[in-house]
Amino acid sequence: MPGVTKDRVLQALSQVQDPELHRDLVSLGMVKDVAIENATVSFTIELTTPACPLRQQIQRDAEQAVMALEGVDSVRVTMGAKVPGDEKIKDLAIKNIIAVGSGKGGVGKSTVAVNMAVALSQCGASVGLLDADIYGPNVPMMMGVEALPPSPKEKGIQPALAYGVKVMSIGFMVSPGQPLIWRGPMLHSAIKQFLMDVDWGELDYLIIDLPPGTGDVQLSLVQTVPLSGGVIVTMPQQVSFDDAARAVSMFKKLDVPILGVVENMSYLKLEDGSLRRLFGEGGGEQLARMAGSPLLAEIPIDEGIREGGDQGEPVVASAPESPGAKALNALAMSVAARMSMTLRG
Repeated sequence: MPGVTKDRVLQALSQVQDPELHRDLVSLGMVKDVAIENATVSFTIELTTPACPLRQQIQRDAEQAVMALEGVDSVRVTMGAKVPGDEKIKDLAIKNIIAVGSGKGGVGKSTVAVNMAVALSQCGASVGLLDADIYGPNVPMMMGVEALPPSPKEKGIQPALAYGVKVMSIGFMVSPGQPLIWRGPMLHSAIKQFLMDVDWGELDYLIIDLPPGTGDVQLSLVQTVPLSGGVIVTMPQQVSFDDAARAVSMFKKLDVPILGVVENMSYLKLEDGSLRRLFGEGGGEQLARMAGSPLLAEIPIDEGIREGGDQGEPVVASAPESPGAKALNALAMSVAARMSMTLRG
């Protein structure tokens, strides 16, 4: 094909930037398998995750850049999700392990973790959800699953499957209402088993719902596998900020990158369109400044979020057009983008 070469294609694509990283696709190593046949140019763009929120923009910009070359009649772009040089975390085929934590209970941490996992799965990512809240395992109820499937002898523990997400929780292994009085070695053993003995398969993300506060479970996680990042959930009022600040300090002391802060129950939208800040305001922004990380989302007070959790139907799946679902979907995309920046940066 006269005039069109692989070098010219790469030169054109070197003018296309990843909108999050502000670096070009070629220097980031995202362009693969460039081929030229007659007047058609084909190539693959490898993303850090199939849930990349800017994949359509990247694809469109790349197509336009190559179509502008003289002699090109059509462009075929394949959007992939294999990370070049990606290393599996220890013996696990998991690309990213993200912990969702808070300084206190009752701020909606599990709700955020559940909906974030389902939203990422809906975008095409392979996702697991580990309920590490030993003392209050609510994830099975929120995901609408009551038991684990049978586990073949030649395989590990089989996680439950709901909304495309693989789910594991201590809640599957104890009777409802049964208290767990575990410390130190017992907790470490349980966390290690949940990570290493469960047949997670290959995952783009494993979302871990931590217990509130700071303690043995968090330490056990870091000792077992390196966490890729942490998300901190808080509420607007000052008392929540004070508690969540301890979670920020914990992540920093454990060298876990803080992806950002989520302010839950941020506001109530009234019928006239005005917003009422029932729990005060500013706590999320203040915590984000302290953490040196962005405020990823302000989640509204939405009855559908509560109903979804009670009924085992996460709102991002049951009512995707509701205000709460839209905010939680945007959160998942922000987390994917932040994780992408961490991997590529």
